[in-house]
Formats: sequence, structure tokens, C-alpha cells
Amino acid sequence: MIEKTAAELSQALSSGVISSVELTQSYLDRIKKYNAELNAYITICEDTALSQAKTADEKRAAGDSSPLLGVPLAHKDIFCTNGVTTTCGSRMLHNFVAPYDATVVEKFNTAGAVMLGKTNMDEFAMGSSNETSFFGPVKNPWDIKRVPGGSSGGSAAAVAADLCAMATGTDTGGSIRQPAAFCGITGFKPSYGRVSRWGMIAFASSLDQAGPLCKSAEDAALMTNVMAGLDKKDSTSIDKPVEDYAATLNDSLQGLKIGIPKQHFAEGLTAEVEKGIREALREYEKLGATLIEVDLPNNHLSVSAYYVVAPAEASANLSRYDGVRYGYRCENPVDLDDMYKRTRSEGFGDEVKRRILVGTYALSAGYYDAYYRKAQKIRRLIKNDFVEAFKEVDVIVGPTSPHTAFELGAKTDPVTMYLEDIYTIAVNLAGLPGISIPAGLSNGLPIGMHIVGKDFGEAKLLNVAHQFQQQTDWHRQKPNFGQEG
Repeated sequence: MIEKTAAELSQALSSGVISSVELTQSYLDRIKKYNAELNAYITICEDTALSQAKTADEKRAAGDSSPLLGVPLAHKDIFCTNGVTTTCGSRMLHNFVAPYDATVVEKFNTAGAVMLGKTNMDEFAMGSSNETSFFGPVKNPWDIKRVPGGSSGGSAAAVAADLCAMATGTDTGGSIRQPAAFCGITGFKPSYGRVSRWGMIAFASSLDQAGPLCKSAEDAALMTNVMAGLDKKDSTSIDKPVEDYAATLNDSLQGLKIGIPKQHFAEGLTAEVEKGIREALREYEKLGATLIEVDLPNNHLSVSAYYVVAPAEASANLSRYDGVRYGYRCENPVDLDDMYKRTRSEGFGDEVKRRILVGTYALSAGYYDAYYRKAQKIRRLIKNDFVEAFKEVDVIVGPTSPHTAFELGAKTDPVTMYLEDIYTIAVNLAGLPGISIPAGLSNGLPIGMHIVGKDFGEAKLLNVAHQFQQQTDWHRQKPNFGQEG
């Protein structure tokens, strides 16, 4: 039962085939058996989960038919959860217990979903491999010698290994979509502002966006139905009606125009991944879609612009962690200055410190115009490229990552790691929705296909992804990990 999609589990719960308590216990048993090997969870909330499951069963018995009622999920440990440790994968917050729920958490609670626990992540969401976590790296269930991707690697690994039915993640430059690609699941980043950021610990405020990691586009639609909507507590939340994203999943793709960005099929893309994506595109042609090459001329500047904008915003956001109000504080400081310095040097990991230093430099007097302002201008050019492309096409499709999951410890150079998000970063800079879905296997490892939509074109994007999954079974492929259990 636990290998089923959230949509299938919802039907099973509704028909009485299984109770939420039974389902939740099955996941908890599997977490106990396999989490030590994968390191996908930081915190497991067994008592809370079983209590929520019992309540969900009572609501179903009383006639409540909410789609995700009683379906178990995990939250990335970047979302504040009332009374539960929220660490952000950092020593700085290793003992921080949030006094409130993030809006995303609150919405899933209202929908009746069952919280199994909090998943591991790159420290403060800074990383593309889930190796920067204070709690150790997460392993990829397809091959435990390989990374699951990051920063939402714990959520992606948990879904892929059937340690939860669905999970939340956050995406600042590809942190939902890239781990989804590496772990062979569906990962969806909605348009910026579509989902509330309130209670989601900030990394880069103009780029961060919450979204689902799950087993299918249908699941992503059900989760986005819960997550999306205006939140008056979040000034970046958009006041725009929420569609029923599940309602149009089965719309025909006849006449769909798919843009193929030539920059994404150039040097750096492995032959196996390119072959997998080309074959996937042929499936779309069978469904009545037309392929049109599009030009994104400023795409090559996206990584450079991102690694000025994102660290600059991180520098500002992370200045609050000073040992005064909450979180880690150094031992026996001699004075205030010593406390600040040692708390931050001991509490933050190397990658976080690196980005704070880069961001502070970019914002400093004399360098602001040379770096930060120029990066924002490039960001506008990147956005304009998408605006022009979408005059010709309905969606843009390419690879999520240039390659499949790499081995743990294989990438030690920061710049090499930053290039991991070469195909996904531009979407965050432009604020557009993007989804990664499984599109093949290469040497036994998943290949991710990346689909980008127009501003607030979530419904069309999910429709396009769902129709591919109706024709193929790549999203049904499972890793061998834990199958004997």
C-alpha cells in the first residue's frame, strides 16, 4: 500500500480499504527500519502522526471526503512547526522549537494530512547535493553511494523510498526539481507568490518558493490545491484566485506548442540524458504536440546572476542569527563582540559562511553597482527571454539536470556544485513555475525532464506533466532499496 501515490491512497482511505492509523503505522515502521541508512528524516513525530491519523479516520467516518485527509506526508525542516524542532539542517538552529506553524504546514493540517516528521536538507537550503547538512548527508535510495540532490534531498529521498506518501520542499534555484530528478519522483515549483512563504525560514526572499515533492503530477495538483492561495501574513503572496489544478489534468494536448531551448541541449549535457529527453519529447508528439526550438540567449548568465542575488539576500536574512534571541550560542563569550563572532563561526557551516561573505561583499559600498545592481539587470533580461519565448510556445521542455545523480563527495569545488542548477536557476530568477518529472533511466539511475510554464500557468504545466505520465510508467519505476521489506 505504501508504494501507491497520494491520490491512490486517498481513494483507498475513502473506500475503507485501509485506515489512516494503519497506513501511518506502516510508514512509521518503514522509517524505523530504513531511515538510519538513508538519513532522510531529522525528526520523526510518531505520537503526533498517530494522533492526527486517528482524527482523520474519525472525520472520514463522519463524512469528510477531503482528498488528502489521512494521507501521511513529511515537511522539509525549513518549515516552522509548532512545538517541533525546526533546524534548517544547521547547528545554528539544532535546538530551535518553533512556537507556530508555517502557513504551508497550517494548510496541510487543515486539510487533514498526517505529519510523519521533518526531513533533512542542505544547511539553510544552500546546496545541490544534501551534503552540507549539520546532520550529515542524505543518501539516494537508487544508489546509497550517490547524492539525492539538494537542498530538498531529504524530502525527495523519503518519497522515493516510500518513507512518506508526499513531502514539502522549497526551491530557490532548483532545490525541488533537481532532487526530484535525481530520485526519480515528481517535483513542482509554483510561480513566485503562488504559495505563502510565511513561516518558511528565509534564504533568498525574492527567489524562495515552496512546493510539493510526490509520486505523480496528479499528486502535485492535489498538494498545490492545498498549498496555493493568498496569505495576508506574507507580503510576497499574490492575490490571485486559486484554480482547481486537478480539474484540467486530463485536457487534451492536441495543438500544444512545446519550446525546446537550444541552450539546454548544448555542451555539458550527457548523451544518456539527452537521449532520454529526446525520446520523451517524441511521446508528446504522439499526443499531438508540436516541437519548436526557442532561444534563451541570456540563460548562460543565470548562474552568475543567481550567485550574486541569492548570497546578497542570504547575507541580509541570516544576520538575525547572532546568539542573542534564539538558536545556537557559543560557550562562555567574553563580551558581546566575541559572542557574535564565535556564535556565527561555530553555528554556520562552510557553505553558508561562504555565501554570507559573498553576499555581504556584493552589497558593500563601492561594489553594489558593480555586482548586485548588474545582477538584477541580468535577471530582467532573463525574464524578458522567457516572455519572448512564450509568445511562440505554451511550455518549455528540457532536461532538469545535465546528468544523473553523482557520487557522494564527488564534487568538492563550489563552482562545480553551483553549475548543478544550470537548467533550473533561470526559472527562479524569472519567477516562473517549473516541474521535474521522471523521463527515463540511465545506467539504473533516473533522468528528470524539466517543464516550464508561463506566469501562474500551473494548471497547464500540471496537465502537460500528467498527460506524459498517462502514456509512460517512468514515474512508477522504483529503486531496489528496501524492497525486501
